[in-house]
Amino acid sequence: MVDGAPGGAGRGRRGGAGRGPGRRAVVVGGAAAVAAGGAAAWALSRGGDGGEGARAAADALARAWRDGRLADAPLDGAPADPDAELARLSGGLPAPVVTVAGVDTERTADGSASARLEVAYDLTAGLGAPEGSVFAHSTTARLTRLPDAADGDATGGWRVVWEPALVHPDLAGGAVLALERALPPRADVLARDGSPVVTATDVVIVGVQPSRTPDATATADRLGQLLDVDAAALAARVREAAPDAFVTVITLRRTDYDAQREDLQAVPGAVFRESTLPLAPTRAFARALLGGVGEVTAEVVGASGGRYLPGDVGGRSGLQARYDERLAGRAGVAVRVTGGDLAASRELFAVAAQPGEPVRTGLEADLQRAADEALAAVGSECALVAVDTRTGDVVAVANGPADGGDRALTGRYPPGSTFKVVTTLALLAQGLDPAETVSCPATFTVDGRSFRNFEGEVLGDVPFRTDFALSCNTAFASLSGRLGEGELRDVAAQLGVGAPWATGVDAFAGDVPVTESAVDQAAASFGQGRTLVSPLAVAVMAAGVAAGEPRLPRVVLDPAPEVPAGPAAPAPDPAALAVLADLMRDVVTGGTATVLAGVPGEPVHAKTGTAEHGSGDPPPTHAWTTGWQGPLAFAVFVADGASGGGVAAPVAADFLRRSASVAL
Repeated sequence: MVDGAPGGAGRGRRGGAGRGPGRRAVVVGGAAAVAAGGAAAWALSRGGDGGEGARAAADALARAWRDGRLADAPLDGAPADPDAELARLSGGLPAPVVTVAGVDTERTADGSASARLEVAYDLTAGLGAPEGSVFAHSTTARLTRLPDAADGDATGGWRVVWEPALVHPDLAGGAVLALERALPPRADVLARDGSPVVTATDVVIVGVQPSRTPDATATADRLGQLLDVDAAALAARVREAAPDAFVTVITLRRTDYDAQREDLQAVPGAVFRESTLPLAPTRAFARALLGGVGEVTAEVVGASGGRYLPGDVGGRSGLQARYDERLAGRAGVAVRVTGGDLAASRELFAVAAQPGEPVRTGLEADLQRAADEALAAVGSECALVAVDTRTGDVVAVANGPADGGDRALTGRYPPGSTFKVVTTLALLAQGLDPAETVSCPATFTVDGRSFRNFEGEVLGDVPFRTDFALSCNTAFASLSGRLGEGELRDVAAQLGVGAPWATGVDAFAGDVPVTESAVDQAAASFGQGRTLVSPLAVAVMAAGVAAGEPRLPRVVLDPAPEVPAGPAAPAPDPAALAVLADLMRDVVTGGTATVLAGVPGEPVHAKTGTAEHGSGDPPPTHAWTTGWQGPLAFAVFVADGASGGGVAAPVAADFLRRSASVAL
């Protein structure tokens, strides 16, 4: 975590897989099973027991080595803890597959034999190395025969002579094997133009070393003041830690650390580590979409299929988690023989790390900053999505607060009067003339259910064009009977709402159920009832009207997401879309979104929405505004906002002003 979140980590470390009882056997592609259950090539000469005992001893060694239970092998001269000694000699290598390739027995005065073993370590599953990373070698096990074998001894008295060369023939004079592992640099997340929006950035990890502070509470209180962290929880962690431990407090961008450097370094017990982490330009920048990187949890390690070890750094949320395997690449590994009498270590095996591949999004950096800045002053939960009407590329995804969930893409909210865009398109297909007089009374009753306008507004007998511009609910409720029970669902799909998407991320396309009654139909006609959308779905709807044809959203461009199977919804009538676009211009010039009329640049088209939710009399409302300017479609959502025109539309105007100099 970074930028105000406790915790954090730097680059990956080197390490090895653990050894011990209960390890899972690794199957190396094409290798024979351990010889106990398969056919092996035996080169037998004379032997008192025909070689069967020596063969059994070699088989037992292979099984015990594979299973991490060398203490169960028939060993001669073994150390007190042969498994611990094996772990020391093999330097963290995982459990190998050991195959007995041949046994040779010779009659001597005391009896002796040798077994040729093939040893193969799969470094892919346990260490995250590239596929096919198998360190394989041959070694020889010397066997000796006890003069007096006990009755029932399956090996006939044969024992494997314990010596370091049994592990690897180069282990002599105190040498051991050493496994080295290194994670490659993490690949960048890119903007639409290929420039990085998440890249390696210098950070400073702030911590506390308990032995350096005389008063853990005072140290924690001061760091709490400077860094906005939980001082009581920090003090408890410091008191529980070992004296020389590094108790992580927070990870800061280098620029943020430098701004407080003198104050932080003056805190007794504060210690610091420099590192790098993949970060976006600012803390707020598309934070929920892009996600974060940090030290992997035990759950991530367990689910990684061996790609990660404890202490590694990986994707924790958002795109960083979804595309983690692509971005992270694969670890490089090397096996060396080192120590003892060797003047220098010698490499026995190496596979270079495979760098990660970048993920390219549709984001435009300047538009994303404009969206983040436009939401910064909004006091409640909010979201802003912008879409290129020519391509469907999602060029900005902002959420407020920045460290909340990704409601812009995955939120599920009633759309309120923004859904009148869909209803109007359906009514136009049924022959509605915008000049037709459609009364707008204070209330309209359908099968005993009374519908009303926002704040009790009454327009009287006016053209439908005016009903749309001023967002009259009762007018739409009165017209809802002209539509079939599945018509709103079908027309919404023509504008991308509820249609199959291929965004490359988790996103909610919307849910427009088939209406079940006249009351249900009337409520749905102005975005209430059971209809739910995300801010992205509302922006996609506006983009389709602006483009004159559906514009399905694209968040991730490379790797290209798989296109959903099945037929696409039929395209809406371009002539009807042109009429609808004209009506949305009226909303700005003389309707509920006149705050957008003064935005510089091309004409703005819009539709506001105020969506009731929950309970109460009246119930609370969410505020919406959607529309487009030039090739830029947008949707703004403000949770528990009083009205779309009064709350969401000014945020949209601010965003468009900040975006005025950005050329799409």
